[in-house]
Amino acid sequence: MKQDLSRGFEYVHMNRREGKPRTCGITEIRGPYYAPMGKRYLADILETMGEYVDILKFSGGSFALMPKQAVRELIDLCHEHKVLVSTGGFVERVLTQGPEAVKRYFEDCRELGFDIVEISSGFLSIPLPDLVRLVERVADHGMKAKPEVGIQFGAGGASSPEELEAEGTADTSRAIRAAKAFLEAGAPLVMIESEGITESVRSWRTDVAAKIADGVGLDKVMFEAADPAVFSWYVKNFGPDVNLFVDHSQVVQLECLRSGIWGTAGTWGRVVTFKEPPKREPASLPRLVDPRPKAGGR
Repeated sequence: MKQDLSRGFEYVHMNRREGKPRTCGITEIRGPYYAPMGKRYLADILETMGEYVDILKFSGGSFALMPKQAVRELIDLCHEHKVLVSTGGFVERVLTQGPEAVKRYFEDCRELGFDIVEISSGFLSIPLPDLVRLVERVADHGMKAKPEVGIQFGAGGASSPEELEAEGTADTSRAIRAAKAFLEAGAPLVMIESEGITESVRSWRTDVAAKIADGVGLDKVMFEAADPAVFSWYVKNFGPDVNLFVDHSQVVQLECLRSGIWGTAGTWGRVVTFKEPPKREPASLPRLVDPRPKAGGR
């Protein structure tokens, strides 16, 4: 049975949003990791807010702990609501077991119905050409690659600011070069790792986020922003069409902000868009040249 997506309170103005599949304002939510997520739990989320969810991401290899049937049911449910499903960055763990394990991993992901394979390397030192090759292999298996880039060495494990400071950070230009290489290899979107920018830092490096957006293109990047203060900053500074990754518990708060119907003291009533409704084609287009001959002409 087709779900009725009509909402109440139509007279309340909201910012216009692209319908799915969206090319901007993409919202990816975290699935099972900090809390278990079964079919009934996910159904509640998608039946109420599914119109605003574009991607569901399994984190930490959580799907490897779950029965295959349960994973398939979650993926099928997402597809019913036009939501793509991502593996998260688990390939990092598989990479330590060699090329054959990676090949089997991609095959299993395809068989289970995953749409997106995230390519991350926060804990590993891997040459950029090898990561580009992984992006190409994902495409060979009929899925989309979403590589992750960042400036923080050792990112991805909720390490303390002190531990990450000891690891050091990379130059922003390195992250921009990597992102461009991934896009050239066919990746439709690049995930920007939050650690070193807004997570596990003593002060935010918003200059890094701005440089990446300018250097790569705002429509080609998605920012990790699993904290309300962080995604509020991104929406306030880059607009409601910025692509964001948040926890599934935050999707309502984020969409209230994107739509302009609610916010904090710094965003309430200030998030607006100017999107005109599609123009209707006229019954007949005016001629650019009058076909009738001028007086005295041939």
